[in-house]
Amino acid sequence: MRRWGRSARDGWERAGAHTLVRQGRDVELLHRAMGFATLALVTLAPLLIVVAAADPLGRGGFASWLADGMGLSGRSARLLTDIISPPRKVIGTTSVLGGVALAVFGVAFGGSVQNGYERIWGLLSGPWHRVWRQAVWMIAMTAYLYQEVQTRSLTSGAERIALSSASGVLFFWWGQHFLLGGQVRWRYLLPGAVATMAGLGGLRMFSYFVFSPLIVTNAISYGAVGVVLVVESWLIGVGYVVYGGALLGRWVQEHHGFRYGR
Repeated sequence: MRRWGRSARDGWERAGAHTLVRQGRDVELLHRAMGFATLALVTLAPLLIVVAAADPLGRGGFASWLADGMGLSGRSARLLTDIISPPRKVIGTTSVLGGVALAVFGVAFGGSVQNGYERIWGLLSGPWHRVWRQAVWMIAMTAYLYQEVQTRSLTSGAERIALSSASGVLFFWWGQHFLLGGQVRWRYLLPGAVATMAGLGGLRMFSYFVFSPLIVTNAISYGAVGVVLVVESWLIGVGYVVYGGALLGRWVQEHHGFRYGR
């Protein structure tokens, strides 16, 4: 038993897993994931609601986007739609000033993601005038989410999984490079993008088996608040995967590849 424990400890150290755990603790991974979820619900969701309401194809609005991302179907998807769907006149009641405010809040969310990536890669925070990068990233992310929802009615099964995985890897690969201002080479960022999409795939399966029935039971027990709590928990998981995937990518390069640099 002692020999087995010593072998496991040696394997852990040779793999550098202790370094990954330490880096996760240094960047406060769980804390950042919770901040990601809070900002996504408070600043990003209102912006996406307006964008989804302006969808010329009319594919169900923001609630449909969210249900698709969480892998919900049937009763759980209907409950989420009933509670989160905004009024039909959301576009007409949104003023120009309100739209600008939503865009600014959305950019703040992009800035939070950028700061997380910079912390993970040990880089200094970019100057304030690089805020345009956060705005462009937000536009690209909205376009990515939009195409994810649209492909649901065009493809299914293995074809959609392949298309979704490829587009996701490209987005997170480009997103890291763009938000970091090109300070980290493309090839060093690819493992993180792949890890992020693999993690999101696993989270989607977890959501289907755990969050989907939990939404139904919470809706019965706590009403709308219970559903929102489940959505917030899912967003924490998304934040953990987004930052954790990038962190895992850096760890892969440091311990199983080439060290990153310019």
